[in-house]
Amino acid sequence: MYFYEKALEDKELLSKIRREFHQYPELGFEEYETSKKIKQYLNDLGIEHKSVAKTGIKAIIRGKGTKTVALRADMDALPMQDKKECDYKSKITGKMHACGHDAHMTILLGAAKILKSIEKELNGNVVLFLEPAEETVGGSRYMIEEGVLENPHVDAVIGLHVDDGLECGTIGIKSGIVNAASNTFTIKIKGKGAHGAYPHMGIDPIVMSCNVINTLQTLVSRETSPTDSVALTIGSIHGGTAENIIPEEVEIKGTVRTLSSSHRQVMKKRLREVVEGVTSTLRGEAEIDIVDGYPCLTNDDSMVKLLQDTASEIMQKDKIINLEHPSLAVESFAYFSTERPSVFYSLGCRSEEKGIIHPLHNSLFDIDEDCLPLGAALQALLAYRFLNC
Repeated sequence: MYFYEKALEDKELLSKIRREFHQYPELGFEEYETSKKIKQYLNDLGIEHKSVAKTGIKAIIRGKGTKTVALRADMDALPMQDKKECDYKSKITGKMHACGHDAHMTILLGAAKILKSIEKELNGNVVLFLEPAEETVGGSRYMIEEGVLENPHVDAVIGLHVDDGLECGTIGIKSGIVNAASNTFTIKIKGKGAHGAYPHMGIDPIVMSCNVINTLQTLVSRETSPTDSVALTIGSIHGGTAENIIPEEVEIKGTVRTLSSSHRQVMKKRLREVVEGVTSTLRGEAEIDIVDGYPCLTNDDSMVKLLQDTASEIMQKDKIINLEHPSLAVESFAYFSTERPSVFYSLGCRSEEKGIIHPLHNSLFDIDEDCLPLGAALQALLAYRFLNC
């Protein structure tokens, strides 16, 4: 197929589009200008579209028949300063596309252009999902609630993410679980205030907090098999106003990452038991709030095979890397993967030669733009193969 050749012809255009997005980043559910730009490109291509989930977009390329595949890209940026020195660095203070969503949107538009040019050859429909607020609340679940997987009924969903750990020109594929599920928690440990010189007159929530934090670590080190992966992190602790005052309360915040629903439930149960047990033993009380974040992202076996077979049409086999381990990071594409057969893969964007070596969520993050036509071609070809196989 000529998909990669078509995408290479648009390399300059893809770089231009990506740099426009990169210079004007917007945070979750604030992607109004980004949405306008995307809609203008879709209008220019003659692709029908509508707004969903506030600032998100659902677009449709209609072929023959009812079989339907969706391609997804996320839209939002991060609240951080772009410290790169280049012509296309962010022009918005305190906001930056440091997670590659500018590239994802560009790749989707590149794939859309290819697919629109051959829409009469498509044995079905291609739906384009532009997802807002991926970095925060997960716009995909709001899109699903608004019915984006119906009218037409979506049979499968395909997504990708640029990867700073993979060289440009490569992709990474993982079967089964790709990304972890997350739970955030807030613990309020309540004691009794007192003078620092008379600790026996109070119930010290700081001492209780230290014991809670240390004991929680045993949920990973002593209650989880060494062959399983669980991450429990305390990211925030606040309490007290002066060095000679025992406060009444300490607040602790953290996150748990798990790779199965069973581990997720066990960790939630044991977290409550540990906190309540430790604080009650030390004469205190605790309020615990555990919030379910994104679920595990799981790749469908048949979709993984489709990806492997399709990628081999336009890439050398040594450029297709089978990833051994899942990531403990979360990804809101997981909401799509729980609803439909899906595949989510990594697109290499690193270039040692060009000095593009900084990780995602870093103020110096950038991509090798040679990954854009490869991503666009692969996404388009995956959609075509799914519909026409």
